[in-house]
Amino acid sequence: MKIAVLGHGTVGSGVCEILLSRAREISSAAGKPVELGPVLDIREPENVPYSEKFIKDFSAVLSDPEIGIVAECIGGLEPAYSYIKSALECGKSAVTSNKELVAEKGAELLSIARAHNVNFLFEASVGGGIPLIRPLYSAMNAAGITEIAGILNGTTNYILTKMFRFGADYSEALSDAQRLGYAERDPSADVLGWDACRKIAILSSLVWGSTLKPSEIPTEGIDKITADDVKIAEQFGFSIKLLARAKFLENGKIFAKVSPAFVKTDSPLSTVSDVFNAVLVKAETTGDVLFYGKGAGKMPTASAVVADIIECAKSENNIADVFWEDGAQSVFAGSDSVSERYFIRTDSDISGLIPEAGKIAEHAYITPLLTAGEFSVLKEKINEHAKLLSNIPIYE
Repeated sequence: MKIAVLGHGTVGSGVCEILLSRAREISSAAGKPVELGPVLDIREPENVPYSEKFIKDFSAVLSDPEIGIVAECIGGLEPAYSYIKSALECGKSAVTSNKELVAEKGAELLSIARAHNVNFLFEASVGGGIPLIRPLYSAMNAAGITEIAGILNGTTNYILTKMFRFGADYSEALSDAQRLGYAERDPSADVLGWDACRKIAILSSLVWGSTLKPSEIPTEGIDKITADDVKIAEQFGFSIKLLARAKFLENGKIFAKVSPAFVKTDSPLSTVSDVFNAVLVKAETTGDVLFYGKGAGKMPTASAVVADIIECAKSENNIADVFWEDGAQSVFAGSDSVSERYFIRTDSDISGLIPEAGKIAEHAYITPLLTAGEFSVLKEKINEHAKLLSNIPIYE
């Protein structure tokens, strides 16, 4: 069986290298011969030993009966979506590391794969090299998962780690992340929370079986976190993490949110540092289960793509557990469905204004449990008397 690789960037080149260097082990694990087929890229072949495999016409992939699996490593919605859809309709399985594609088009592509008795797998789209997707749809499928909380973006975790360890301010830590290659020149997708939002949408959809759209999830990044917030957090036994959270409620709806959060230092998520990712899964039968590892990088992500290739090669039929419905009605529970406590910091004393809030430092407070609506009312009240400098939910 030949594997077509679409895109020869960071991840795609890693997939090619693994397929060539570990061909015997991969074929053994798959139970059949597996080899690197054509490599689709709009650029001219690089100085690699398989340059003769480069092509520019995707129709050659569709027309080759020896190609059984397509590995999409292009990124973005187009042409990735059109390529994978066509491959599935031609009876070829597809794997991807493309979180945007899975979050936006996952339900449709899974339905097409099921209709044609092939597979669409995406282990590398969340958590990079951390084995996460497969355990969630197999080993933990019957565990009764009730909640997911994760540090799903290595760039933001590195920035926050830098701020905590060295007292750096946000802009300094971001510049350092860019210098080291952890952050893009335009870091918006990471620091504004969009990347983590897509990932929690994928996990929620997979675990609870209904599409949760990224556009529905309240999302806030780390760009407003200050050195003062960090100092107070440390002083009172918290760290600050960009958390992507989802919770299955009794009414069958899902509450999800992406935002910075105060995390108690005794939480396993508090100790996750640098570019590492972690996902804490709470389930009725297993209790808490933590998945931890490098969430990005060329070879970890490429390894996850190849693991999906092996899974597809082993499976003669569609893997029914990997599926979610694209429902007509939203499954998002709404921001007022869950109450949280908040850390707030102002430019002047408001103790008399909200006496129910616990003062933890000068002009810094922790509120009682509030819904999003109640907290919005409180913010308006505060802003009539003081300037609200920070408001960060507390993860408990």
